[in-house]
Amino acid sequence: MIERLQRLVESRGFQNFILAVIVLNAVILGLETSKTVMAAVGPVLKALDRIALVIFVIEIALKLIVYRHRFFKNAWNIFDFVIVGVTLVPAGEGVSVLRALRILRALRLVSMVPSMRLVVQALMRAIPGMGSVIMLLSLVFYIASVMATKLFGGSFPDWFGTIGESVYSLFQIMTLESWSMGIVRPVMEVYPQAWMFFVVFILLTTFAVLNLFIAIIVDSMSQEHKALESGGEDAYHPNNQDIMAELKALRAEVRALRQ
Repeated sequence: MIERLQRLVESRGFQNFILAVIVLNAVILGLETSKTVMAAVGPVLKALDRIALVIFVIEIALKLIVYRHRFFKNAWNIFDFVIVGVTLVPAGEGVSVLRALRILRALRLVSMVPSMRLVVQALMRAIPGMGSVIMLLSLVFYIASVMATKLFGGSFPDWFGTIGESVYSLFQIMTLESWSMGIVRPVMEVYPQAWMFFVVFILLTTFAVLNLFIAIIVDSMSQEHKALESGGEDAYHPNNQDIMAELKALRAEVRALRQ
């Protein structure tokens, strides 16, 4: 019985069915934001949403029956469990946030699509390196904010009156959103040499430090691809390591019998 359930849960058809339900449920939750659509077919959409939730609960229950404690050894299974569990929380009147969290079910696409899992795993691998870059960027921001507050705070208190306001203004400049006509040129009308400060800041942050993020993520993606190619096995199923251990044990027994 357990073996049949395991074959069902791990079959390609079952996985594709769950994937289709996730996509359909995401579309339904999007349509629920339209007053026109809700006025026309609101009850149908709500019924379909409940059916999708029941399907997700059944899927999680089947996996718990098949894998038991091994279910929680796989991070993606825990991710699915938490996402479905959050949407099961009863949302009464005044708890609109919990109702809005139902769209989190769409995130299950990440655990179902191998290419998406690869991207997320690469991002997780890149976090330690990104931490060092964030510290460097924070240091540059702090130094630049103190300088900008002292240099331009007197004439432009709305943009550089305090360190907090300077950080926000410099963040806008770093993103290159209306940085020239919106901030820098008005400042240059009072301080003609201010362009040197802002150009150096943009070169350090936008074109140097932020590109380090991209380099770290690209390197992490490359390492993840190499690990996937060298591994040669699907790490998605939580019983993979157990199967390999059983195979090794069987090989050892066969060698012992031959001797």
